[in-house]
Amino acid sequence: MLRALPCALALLLAAPLAHAGALERVLAGRWRQQAREAESGEPAGRAPLPAGVRVLRDLPYGEDARQRMDIYLPDRPAAAPVIFMVHGGGWRHGDKGTGSVVDGKVARWVPRGFLFVSVNYRMLPDAGPAEQERDVAAALAAAQTRAAALGGDPRKFIVMGHSAGAHLVALLAASPDGATKQGVKPWLGTILLDSAALDVASLMKARHLRLYDEAFGADPGYWDATSPLHALTGPIYPVLAVCSTRRADSCAQAERFVARAKALDSRASVLGEDRSHRDLNQQLGSDGAYTDPVESFMKTLDPAVARRLAAPAAAHG
Repeated sequence: MLRALPCALALLLAAPLAHAGALERVLAGRWRQQAREAESGEPAGRAPLPAGVRVLRDLPYGEDARQRMDIYLPDRPAAAPVIFMVHGGGWRHGDKGTGSVVDGKVARWVPRGFLFVSVNYRMLPDAGPAEQERDVAAALAAAQTRAAALGGDPRKFIVMGHSAGAHLVALLAASPDGATKQGVKPWLGTILLDSAALDVASLMKARHLRLYDEAFGADPGYWDATSPLHALTGPIYPVLAVCSTRRADSCAQAERFVARAKALDSRASVLGEDRSHRDLNQQLGSDGAYTDPVESFMKTLDPAVARRLAAPAAAHG
């Protein structure tokens, strides 16, 4: 969700909610910077693309200016698996091109023969989480439709999101039949990167940050409608819920979501990491101690995914 937070913010995330106002001020400052970077084009500090990797920017999947995606392509892709990424930002901020969303993941996976899709979606106050979930579904359906023409395999998508993006991805994943009605084809599995909004009703009934009020309001019916745990009523595609053990709420909600999925005959697991909320996004792809267990889950999803992850960079097939 954020590109560069001081270490003090990691402490605030796990601190009592007496610090909530200070946390929100830090978040607001970082999001304002992120918005300025998005307006100016390429975000500051972005790493250069790896050799042989190219990107198709701002491909539309709807009429709104936010309904755009970037697709990163390896050299000569063929039947490539696809990683579909949804950024965070408190449902109000964030951008598909931010370095913490893209850089490490593209550098790790695209040279190994994956397509990497990073999407924007409409934001608060223009669109709430329910509308944002529909945007994510529309983007996923459009990416699946485009995949074959770009050398990707529409049957081999891995769906991933961080923070608010993880909530939206979880909401989509919790109701595969609903996703199908929105034009989405089956995907291999889902990776949730540190969402603390998997059980929205419980979240809103407890003490919480004001950003959740802005997203979910005061209507318990809307809490249920936008709660992945509430939507989870049948089998789903395999899911890995990554959570920061430094946060009091994230892992507890991940464990409840995974327990419900298992009870419904789905394959699901929790990966607790002693890393900050920011680092769970930024370090994925660049830190082997963290990336390795995520890739171990990915390898179980499909033999073609496993082969590419086991191969050196640029060794496709």
